[in-house]
Amino acid sequence: MRKIVLWTAILLPVLFHNACQEKESGVWMKLSGFTQGTTYNITYQTGDSSNYQAEIEQILAGFDLSLSTYIDTSLISRFNQDETELSPDKYFETCFTCADEVFRATGGAFDITVAPVVNAWGFGFTEAAEVDSALIESLLEYVGMEKVSIAGGIIRKEKEGVMLDMNAIAQGYAVDVLSDFLENEGLRNYLVEIGGELRTRGQNSRGTGWKVGIDRPIDGLQMPGVDMQAIVEISDRSLATSGNYRRFYEKDGMKYSHTINPVTGFPVQHGLLSTTVLADDCMRADAYATALMVMGIERSMEFLQGQTDMD
Repeated sequence: MRKIVLWTAILLPVLFHNACQEKESGVWMKLSGFTQGTTYNITYQTGDSSNYQAEIEQILAGFDLSLSTYIDTSLISRFNQDETELSPDKYFETCFTCADEVFRATGGAFDITVAPVVNAWGFGFTEAAEVDSALIESLLEYVGMEKVSIAGGIIRKEKEGVMLDMNAIAQGYAVDVLSDFLENEGLRNYLVEIGGELRTRGQNSRGTGWKVGIDRPIDGLQMPGVDMQAIVEISDRSLATSGNYRRFYEKDGMKYSHTINPVTGFPVQHGLLSTTVLADDCMRADAYATALMVMGIERSMEFLQGQTDMD
């Protein structure tokens, strides 16, 4: 496991690069597009003006066919529909293995089997339900990583109705997949960002580390970049965030955030608005950011202090 740092903030990438001020030889390319219900932005240095847009789009399309819960024919959707004898592809198996690792490390604060409960609260991939304690208690019978396994090349579930939602880890993993592609192409200076989750390598066009703006977490703020809390410089690291101040709803005077505690089945009610995690790979940064949001500030700090390989 990599070293991880916790900030209480949310990310907004700020790419300070200007072709007229390059200190390194080569051409700087910037690609952007839409994926996973959000945007992606990729900046990299290449010696021959190589444009990898088509390859990146192809990778993302294949990724969605594995892990998108919004595509009925994706591997994860077929699993959620109780289809049997499914074999995991590389994306599914890598994500599942990491999710299980984080589940065990955090005492269940991160759990991709929480999907039925998330759906019931209206933050998932099905219609919301009329929620009460009895419903949540019944749905919790389908929650727990021990209810899913990969054995003999087959994805298995303990009983019908168990579902997975990898959205809290898949976006970070997609960043890693694209970064690995750029690495394999021989690129050593780049930034890959999807929906605020990002991974950096080397330097920007000015010959310095990549500068990343951190939004101040203001409850209800929808527009990123309005109020910056800090700008940090990173290189060869990943950043991911999880927050409650943008995605929530209010009902009968109560605020319900999209961060669901897998143990209780209810939205978290503590005062922590967001967490940002720094790690070597974006997949783990993404997963731990969610886990720490579930824990709250006190448990998060205790958890981090108890890890010799975390800061």
